[in-house]
Amino acid sequence: MKLRRAIAFSVLGIAASSSWAQSDLGFPRKVEAGSAFSVQLPGNGQGTLYIVGPGQAIKKDVQLGEAVSFPVGALPNAGHYVAILGGGESGSSEFDVVATGKAADLSFLAKPSRLPVGMRDGISGAVYVFDNYRNLITAPMQVQFELTNPAGAAQTRSVMTRYGAAWSEFDSTAQQGKANFAANADGASSVRVIRQVPGDPCAIKMTAAPAGQKIQLTTDPLRDCSGNAVPDGTIVTFTLAYNGAESTVDVPLKRGIAEVQMPAHAGAMISVASGVVLGNQIRWER
Repeated sequence: MKLRRAIAFSVLGIAASSSWAQSDLGFPRKVEAGSAFSVQLPGNGQGTLYIVGPGQAIKKDVQLGEAVSFPVGALPNAGHYVAILGGGESGSSEFDVVATGKAADLSFLAKPSRLPVGMRDGISGAVYVFDNYRNLITAPMQVQFELTNPAGAAQTRSVMTRYGAAWSEFDSTAQQGKANFAANADGASSVRVIRQVPGDPCAIKMTAAPAGQKIQLTTDPLRDCSGNAVPDGTIVTFTLAYNGAESTVDVPLKRGIAEVQMPAHAGAMISVASGVVLGNQIRWER
């Protein structure tokens, strides 16, 4: 950091000099990031070449009248650069270092990491495309998104980047389990895992049977609207209304069903629900 500041101040000093000659040094207007190139310098004798750009400053002692070479990787950061020559001959050039155009790495954000099955546009993915020097590639490039469900079936979508970014949305699949969400651009790829869980019960059906002085209430196995088993631990609420009073019992699913015993009252109305999903009602007449 101290070296870059010193070079920058030196460049400013040269630029402010009254003897500054406004001759162009002949640098190419565009240079691909990290590429090797050379520039034929004017004049005779010894000189000092300063190059300042994004996060980088270079100072080189050069022989005027000869070509100065920059090896592979010398200028890896994309952006606008200024080259200034001091010594027996003065001059300057401005040029741009641009991304290579070859994708080497993707920054892939996928969300959420967990969601219910069958949600429309429930999964979103955004990608930023970088070259091998971590420069954002702003030229349009095709990105392919692919969401593969637990059974191996895939949804695909191709999107062109805009200013280095591409994004897309997918419906969560109908099958619970881990879905692979992948993005690919020019051979560079990245994969995220999306956990798809069953949705709310599609319907709840309970049966009632006498159990001594109580009623045995049992649900059928609960499944979501895609046929996936609702996970154990999901709360099912049984409600018994009788003679103006009401009592409720919350029961977690075990092995896909919920069951409980409640007091038996002739004429009692019994209902069942899970979240916002209502099940059938039973009027107990015994």
